[in-house]
Amino acid sequence: MTARHADGQLDLFRAIPGDLAPRDAQDLMAWPFFSLAKSRRVKPIAFRLGDVSINVEATPEHGMATIWDADILIWAASQIVEARDRGRPTSRLMATTPHAILTFISRGVGLRDYERLKAALDRLQSTTVATTIRQPLQRRRHRFSWINEWKERLDAHGRPLGIELIVPDWFYAGVLDQALVLTIDRAYFELSGGLERWLYRIVRKHGGRQRGGWSFDLAHLHLKSGVLSPRKQFAFALRDIVRRQPLPGYRLALEFAMGRERLRFVAIPPDPFDVAMRRVGLKPVDIDR
Repeated sequence: MTARHADGQLDLFRAIPGDLAPRDAQDLMAWPFFSLAKSRRVKPIAFRLGDVSINVEATPEHGMATIWDADILIWAASQIVEARDRGRPTSRLMATTPHAILTFISRGVGLRDYERLKAALDRLQSTTVATTIRQPLQRRRHRFSWINEWKERLDAHGRPLGIELIVPDWFYAGVLDQALVLTIDRAYFELSGGLERWLYRIVRKHGGRQRGGWSFDLAHLHLKSGVLSPRKQFAFALRDIVRRQPLPGYRLALEFAMGRERLRFVAIPPDPFDVAMRRVGLKPVDIDR
């Protein structure tokens, strides 16, 4: 549970240093919560499927939070799960440094990267979500922003000490439930396209390590992506991803069943050499094999 002071104020959780395993929240992996475009998106996401309802709204000033901005939430989920597993108290109020977040999500640490991080925090804070997911009554919706608030901490001389941020209850509750978090491949952060990042999360969420893999109808995938592009353009981009095979740990293929095009994905058994290299912090491509 979240640690609180007697007056109800949140205790401060100080981020755990080191190279933690990246964890992602399954709800965020499975549903359309983020813009997949690098250009600013203001048009809302309005998604309905069965009992699931998702509405995501953005401000013209900042635009909608993107799938790259969601890397900060992956950092937060990884911290919360690691602390829980170590028996440490966790909290929605988290303190860290920009450098720690940027290095965890495989970004640069120059001035421009720091400014981009702050812009991402602004988008996460200003984007609002209303959803029925994990609500006991179907008609009830939970409304929140991805970050309730954030601030820079400075010393007495105005020098930066770090940042503090507060994640919402909805996100925090999902992360603390072990069944709602999955470990992801660190190579995810190297994926440059919004669609392929989104596709990896969908594949990781649904495909797992099942021997027979999993498949999705392309029309269904288009709906779940929340993109503004028409289905034909979406399908064209998906075929290009299948051609390039960029998703770490999975093999993609297109197939036809009952006159409809489907995307099939199957987990690739990990290479023991690659696993050993990653354990010591090296990428397999860095080694002359």
